[in-house]
Amino acid sequence: MSLAIFADALTGLPVSHVWRGHGSALFVEFGRLQSQTRRDGSSGAPQGAITLMIEWSWRIEGPGSILVGSWSDEFGWNKVFEKLLGANVVSAETFGLLPEIAISLSNGLRIVSFMTAEGQPQWSLISRLTPKGSLSVKEGRLYVEPLSS
Repeated sequence: MSLAIFADALTGLPVSHVWRGHGSALFVEFGRLQSQTRRDGSSGAPQGAITLMIEWSWRIEGPGSILVGSWSDEFGWNKVFEKLLGANVVSAETFGLLPEIAISLSNGLRIVSFMTAEGQPQWSLISRLTPKGSLSVKEGRLYVEPLSS
């Protein structure tokens, strides 16, 4: 399975929620949101039809500059995250010898992974649509893991 199948499912979906995980982890939810309940009964972050997770080393690009990144002052993150909301996905592509991901939006912004430490790029596209599964990088290649039920 290739990125093209995931990119086709993602194209046209709006950014519906952006949230921060542990440290600088970035989660971007695309499409219709569904509420989540944690095992302890508390509310979790809502999930979209497709989720982009970038564990670290990411940036959000504008037409002429980097607006914010994982090493930026956290004070400015939310302001830029808000600019993503409602924009539709125009394209999703990988680049580099070790695949990094770039998602271009209808408002001219791009969400880009860019690993700067040893190991593998640390991103995943998690699809709850067709195709169901998680696309990430393993041993330098794109890898699809089926979603557990």
